[in-house]
This record gives sequence, structure tokens and C-alpha cells, in this order.
Amino acid sequence: MSTVSRNKLGRLGRTAVWLIGALVVTTLDLSSVRADRRVNFVFFLVDDLGWADVGCYGSKFYETPHIDALAASGMRFTQAYAAASVCSPTRASIMTGRHPVRVDITDWIPGRKTSTVKGAIFEHVYDRDNLALEEVTIAEALKAHGYQTFFAGKWHLGDRGHWPTDQGFDFNVGGNAKGSPPGGYYAPWKNPTLKARNPGEYLTERLTDESIRFLRTRDRERPFLLYLSYYNVHAPITPYRRRFPHFQEKAKSWFDDPTPTIVEHEGRSRARQDNPAYASMVAAVDDSVGRILETLRELQLEENTVVIFFSDNGGLCTLRRPGPTCNLPVRSGKGWLYEGGIREPCIIRAPGVARPGSTCDVPVVSMDFFPTMLELAELPAMPERHCDGVSLVPLLSGKGELPARSLYWHYPHYHGSTWTPGAAIRDGDWKLIEFYHWGNVELYNLAKDVGEQHDLSAQEVEKRNTLLEKLHRWQKEMGAKMPRRKKGKGQGEAP
Repeated sequence: MSTVSRNKLGRLGRTAVWLIGALVVTTLDLSSVRADRRVNFVFFLVDDLGWADVGCYGSKFYETPHIDALAASGMRFTQAYAAASVCSPTRASIMTGRHPVRVDITDWIPGRKTSTVKGAIFEHVYDRDNLALEEVTIAEALKAHGYQTFFAGKWHLGDRGHWPTDQGFDFNVGGNAKGSPPGGYYAPWKNPTLKARNPGEYLTERLTDESIRFLRTRDRERPFLLYLSYYNVHAPITPYRRRFPHFQEKAKSWFDDPTPTIVEHEGRSRARQDNPAYASMVAAVDDSVGRILETLRELQLEENTVVIFFSDNGGLCTLRRPGPTCNLPVRSGKGWLYEGGIREPCIIRAPGVARPGSTCDVPVVSMDFFPTMLELAELPAMPERHCDGVSLVPLLSGKGELPARSLYWHYPHYHGSTWTPGAAIRDGDWKLIEFYHWGNVELYNLAKDVGEQHDLSAQEVEKRNTLLEKLHRWQKEMGAKMPRRKKGKGQGEAP
């Protein structure tokens, strides 16, 4: 028996009660509902795409007409959050509907050891280097109800034995342990799950080709989940040759002064979107989205296919030297728990449910996709599994509200963006960030200060203390792993 088969059987044993019940429902569904009437899903996940990197979110230098058209045909969320400011934890939260702390993936896989960080005062916090097979993914949940499941692109949730095909996907094109494209964006690359066909072919174009091939050759008697997880726009920032000359000329005509920067603690943030190479990589994603949407139209799948567009963390703008993009008006970016690191572009087109061209200002988070997809597919909720997410259908339909809740982030690691260990909570319009390394907290009212420029922790002491206590209580209840100080750097844990 293969490793994959053993893994699948092991998971079946661990979740037997739910899966057996699901299989019974599947039999009923498949015998009573025509496949062309059941809801399909296309999930676009872009790597490192910033909140302001899309035209409909305010970008002027980057060009995203196809993504903007998608927003015009569905609901655009203005306060959507990733569960983490780095990739692997957010990806795990989407797959499971569970907070990164709960699945014990709080850093990118395999993470960065504190021994490599100059000036680190905390020991490395060890977390998992894969998504546990015991977790039930959205792919497994849908597959149990007869769905075909297709994955293409960046996985970054574990090495061999924990790849997409071990976690509920029927197909895996390009997904493996790596966070950046193995061997680069142009063939010949070194991706163990995607062999190049032609010298110089571009990775995003190939992933799009494979996704379209799946749409054309799928089993038309069954609904599907197509999960296209781009390696773009992650480093290495590599010009997309088809579009790069256009943005080179655009930058020359728009700017005649050096790129402005902003000091951010020990790093510097880019203060303007003006990088033509990065712009061309964004354009490659937009071209791909356009091709997929056109294929849905051609195959007459538009009316029964839900399309979701999201990013795994904020755009990279803060490093020792400025990063490739700018997230203004929100502060900082990838790696940080300021809004620039966790607020994401999010679009959901749900035909017959979400009003075209609508917007939603309610804060939502990446754990919410799992229960939302189940409800849109008219499948049973799994609250014992997606326990940290809520369905967004009431918001999409305009017929209800979400229960009151606080949102939490726990990032007890050092990051190359110059972030140091800390955590954050958003409660209503208030947001508190605790910095363990610096030994301080910052408090902001996002309704009045989305750029987090005016720290109110000294003025609003009662609110500061209330949120800090709430954050610490949540961490204890969740069993969050806290960093410990290095020997000679003080005693005890933080906080």
C-alpha cells in the first residue's frame, strides 16, 4: 500500500463518524441533484499580494482590469484579514477553518531560527513544519460530498507525505514544501511536482494552462473545487517578460525622483508603488484570472461557480532596505501585525447570492472561507472542525449579520521584514499590538486612523488594559506557545 493510501486511511479512521455521515449525504446528493446545478468553486490565492496592489483597492501604478471586473461582478470586502502576516499559517487557516495557533503553524515553514537574527533576545518558538494529516481540509470536506478537487501552485504546508494529494486534492500541479518557486519563474525550474514542457516557459502561464485543462477535461457529472495558488508575487521579484516593458516605460514617464521610504522601527518601508518588475508580476496574475474567468464563461459555468480571490499576507514593503511594493495608506507589510501585514484584498462572486458591485466593511478573516463554502454548497456545517471561522453568507446575501467577535493574531517569531515577536487583537474599531521584543504595546482606533499613526495607549489606558487582558486570556485558552528569553537576556516568558 502506498504512503498516500496509508495516510488517507489513517485520516478516515480518525474522522470516521463525520466522513461516513458525509458519504451517506453524498449518495443522496449525487442521485437527486444534477451536476450542472450544484455549486462549483474557484479559489484564487495570490502570494504576498498587498491590500493596495489591486486597482479596485486603490492602486494606480499596477493594472488589474480582470480582477477589478471580478469585483464589479461580486462583493468586495474592505476589511478582510489573513490569520497571519506570513504565508503558511494563513494557508493552514484557509484549508481548515482553524486559527494558526490551533493547528500549531504560526510561522512560515520551516521558519527562521533566532540564531540567525542579530539582536534576538528570545529563543525560537518551534511549531509544526506541516499541516497535520488529522486536520480535515476544505478539499476533504467537499470531496466527501462528491466534488473533484484540483490544486495548482504554491502549497507550503509540508513536504512529501503532506502534499495536496495527501490532504484531499485529486490533482496536484506544482505544490510542494517550498515557499518560493523552486528554480525560479522561468523554465528550466526545479519543481518536483511540475516538469517544464518548454525552455523559458513562465510558471504562472503554465499553472493557468493546467487549470484550464482541468476545467475542460473534468468529470462533468461532478461539481469541482479548483484552487489556484499563485507563486506570484513572492520573491525572487522577476519581471514577467510579456508585460515588463510596458511598466518600465510607465515608471519612466510617471516618476523622475528616487523612491521615497518610511522608517519602520529597524527597517524601512517603500512609500510608493513604482517597481516595474513587481507591477509586471501583478499583471501576470491579472492575466491569469482573466483567462480562467473567460473559460468559465465559455463552458457556461459562470452561473453556478463561486469565485473567491484572496492573498495570504500583506505585500512585502518593509525590510532593512525597502521591499518591492507599498501598502499605503495602511502601515508596513508582510511580517508585521500592522494593517499592511494582515489586511488583504478579498472578493467573492457568488451568483444569485452576492449582489454585483457590492462592498462590505465588516471585518472578516481567512478562517471564514471554509464554513462559507460549505453553506454556499448547501452542505452541513462542521463547527467542531472550522471552529474559528463563521459563514459569510449572511453578509454576501445582505440578509443578516455576523456574531460579534474579536480577531486575534499571534506571531511569536522574528521575521526578515524586521518584525520582532508579538501579538495583536482587533475588537470593534480598536486594535492593540503587543511587542515582546520592545516590551511595549500600541493602541489604535482604526475607524479614525487606518494608517496606525496615532498610538493611543497612553491616553486610553482603560481600553489598553482591557484589550491586553483579553489578548492574554485568549492566548492561554488556546495554548499559544510563548517565546522564552535567551539566557542572559532576562528571565521568563513574554509577556
